[in-house]
Amino acid sequence: MDTCSIIIIGIGLAMDCFAVSVSKGICVKKLSIIPTLTMAFLFGFFQAAMPLISYFAGLNFMGIIKKSDHWIAFGLLALIGGKMLFEGIRKQDTECEPEIHPFSFLKLISLAIATSIDALATGIIFVPYPQIIWKSIAIIGLTSFIFSISGMMIGIRLGKGFRLKAEVLGGIILIVIGLKILIEHSLAI
Repeated sequence: MDTCSIIIIGIGLAMDCFAVSVSKGICVKKLSIIPTLTMAFLFGFFQAAMPLISYFAGLNFMGIIKKSDHWIAFGLLALIGGKMLFEGIRKQDTECEPEIHPFSFLKLISLAIATSIDALATGIIFVPYPQIIWKSIAIIGLTSFIFSISGMMIGIRLGKGFRLKAEVLGGIILIVIGLKILIEHSLAI
């Protein structure tokens, strides 16, 4: 797996963070540096931690999954991408509900975990590539961090007139990467 593929996977996984950050920006209407950085850090941290957890869990099954790792990678990315695509299409625009503490640590942790659940399964695709796991985790975390800050700023600047289907784009990206892995492995045989 090359660095470009890892970056694209990171972008696909970061779309949930981006969409949540845009909606936070729309609702708060004013940039607050410390809360924004805290949110971006937590999003990036959990997006990186979840694949690392599943990577280490997957190492125990390396012998079993070695022959079908490309199908597993394709299946997981297609499943995660399909879920994001479906959720992005069916989501209705909602009005901002007034929040007393929109950046409370508990709310941010909850959002960080919720947006990173999809990333949990992604670590399995790195099991055949142990030499790039730390680089992959760093890229995924940094991408989510950057996309979270960008989403917040876009949400603040564009306000309610902005309609975003970032989850749809993220889902498509993950499905395409899954297909790429499957095709590359099939052609190599």
